[in-house]
Amino acid sequence: MGTMAPPSGILARGPWPLEAVGARWSDAHYEPPAERTAAADAAIQALKDRDSPSHDGLAARLVDFERTDGGLVMDLQPLRWALRLVEGDASGSMASLLVTRDAQGRWLAGRRAPWLSSWAGRWALGAGGAVDVGETPADTLTRELMEEWGVTAERVQGEALVRLPHQMVMFIGQAWLPDGAEVTPDHEHDAHAWWPPDPADWPDEADEPLRRMASLLCA
Repeated sequence: MGTMAPPSGILARGPWPLEAVGARWSDAHYEPPAERTAAADAAIQALKDRDSPSHDGLAARLVDFERTDGGLVMDLQPLRWALRLVEGDASGSMASLLVTRDAQGRWLAGRRAPWLSSWAGRWALGAGGAVDVGETPADTLTRELMEEWGVTAERVQGEALVRLPHQMVMFIGQAWLPDGAEVTPDHEHDAHAWWPPDPADWPDEADEPLRRMASLLCA
């Protein structure tokens, strides 16, 4: 079983079929240090102060992972959702991101609404969110695509398990929509666009992290 190392970077690289991506859930909840709990409390209060809906609860934390023959299994445990908001240390909170492309290879991009708790007002690729207790990160990919864009992909695969510098872990997938599919953005987006297949042709609002993400998926 691979032990997670503190530095950020790619922990495991696919591609994996979704049916080969699994999760083993622990019943033991993660207990953070007191200072991180206080920081999470402050982050939730800050959301309330700017009239942003505070939806604290439980989500997933990556404890460990195992590469299998053609697949990936993650060991997860419940933790407080708000810990992902702690500056500099998200406690290994897990999120899934499904980068989504249409039949012509264009990339689905959405601008996140200003009231959101993270990436407010910024452009993001596809759909993503916290891994709910009891589901696999692969389940999260397809759930978020339907919730955020009201569409089902023709094909989805897992691409990478990545640790970000602030200690959030992301399971990244890539989806291709059927020809003629139409997306309907949810209230978490106030604009959306289809960016060209070649990231070199992307508009100025495509920041460097998004371009690096596309480069990873095209490699």
